[in-house]
Amino acid sequence: MLAGYPHLGRLRGPMLAGGLALTVATGWLLVAAGASELRKTPIVRAVERARPSVVNIKGEKTVVEAVDGAGQGTAGRRVNGMGTGVVVDPRGYVLTNYHVVAGVRKIQVTLADRRRHIARLIDRDPDTDLAVIKIDTPEPLPTIAMGTSSDLMPGETVVAVGNAYGYEHTVTRGIVSALHRAVQVSDAQYYEDLIQTDASINPGNSGGPLLNIDGEMIGLNVAVRAGAQGIGFAIPVDKAMTVAAELLGAENARSVWHGLALEPENPASDRALRVAAVEPNSPADEAGVRPGDVITAVGDAPVASRLEFERAVLGHNPGEKLHLALHRQGETLEAPLSLAHVPDMHEAWSVLGLDLEAIPNETFKRSHHARYRGGLAVRAVRPNSPAASQGILPGDVLVGMHVWETISLNNVSYVLKRADVEKFSPVKFFILRDGETLYGYLPLGSRTARRP
Repeated sequence: MLAGYPHLGRLRGPMLAGGLALTVATGWLLVAAGASELRKTPIVRAVERARPSVVNIKGEKTVVEAVDGAGQGTAGRRVNGMGTGVVVDPRGYVLTNYHVVAGVRKIQVTLADRRRHIARLIDRDPDTDLAVIKIDTPEPLPTIAMGTSSDLMPGETVVAVGNAYGYEHTVTRGIVSALHRAVQVSDAQYYEDLIQTDASINPGNSGGPLLNIDGEMIGLNVAVRAGAQGIGFAIPVDKAMTVAAELLGAENARSVWHGLALEPENPASDRALRVAAVEPNSPADEAGVRPGDVITAVGDAPVASRLEFERAVLGHNPGEKLHLALHRQGETLEAPLSLAHVPDMHEAWSVLGLDLEAIPNETFKRSHHARYRGGLAVRAVRPNSPAASQGILPGDVLVGMHVWETISLNNVSYVLKRADVEKFSPVKFFILRDGETLYGYLPLGSRTARRP
């Protein structure tokens, strides 16, 4: 039985390897209330500003011990993972590295005040190794102060915060050693345009903030060179926030439809949030929004970035109305945007509870098991759905159903629309997770799922 996944069986699979060690870990420095002003240096103030929004992440996953020449792995073993995250929305949305939470069913999050919560994975982007998770708290959480990575200077002071080797909220300092580094972590993971720093980054720091002297996040710590001392890397915050906005946007797109496409941001310019396109006959079109409009507020919330826009839309339901404040050719306008239901929901979502996305052939070949020709990435799992009952998680890759491959969405539609589909319900499925092939059974009706 796979640890933590009672409905999934295990098939042996490959394990990824590489020349760099991913960090996965944090600890804290507190200043006494009566400390003199001389002791409260700029670094101390930077840490005090960021501390409440940094969380520690722990979880257990199963990894393959070894891989033989035929690509077969030995039996997996349980390992405890550590990592860090930063709160990017007061409702409990946390940004971290995907490798910190990949394959972890029970994601344990500890806040700065020691309160503990169980988080769920909202969405992830394996290419950039970023993920958004969410915890539910009775009160709003403090969010990290955002800086920009567009004006970083080699030699400027930076501070790293994280769960280093399990020591929660550890603080280290250093400088920006270099910019725009490319780093190959393994055959499956390659990073572009990283910040290099000599601030000590250790296993457990992954997903934690790299701060400037003002206490603003200018990077997300991600990797440390194996066997080297004093060389760490971080994803520039401008890139990380762009991906975070996309992940939250995908979460919104699964629940509501507005029809707006926003232009890519340029943090080095005016940070204006411009409308790139408006879908015909969409809620935005009916509200009178036009390409080129600049959105300055959603309701009472000012917005100057896509992340702020997606945060303002989060939690709203179809039928609710959002009032957009716009700038258009020197005029200030208001557009009443009525959110609608998502059109044309795919069968996989309505029947199985799976939001699936095709994986380009070359990407699949680089990242997944050679025995399969392709697969579909699981972007989301609907709560209380057949897929949820079987333990399928966002980040899994669906490679087969019954006797058929699932390389495209049409393959899934073929299986679900077969006239004799009830003959083989519950349908056996195969997924890839962390180099392993797992399987289970998806009920297509009211039948209870069972494990073979």
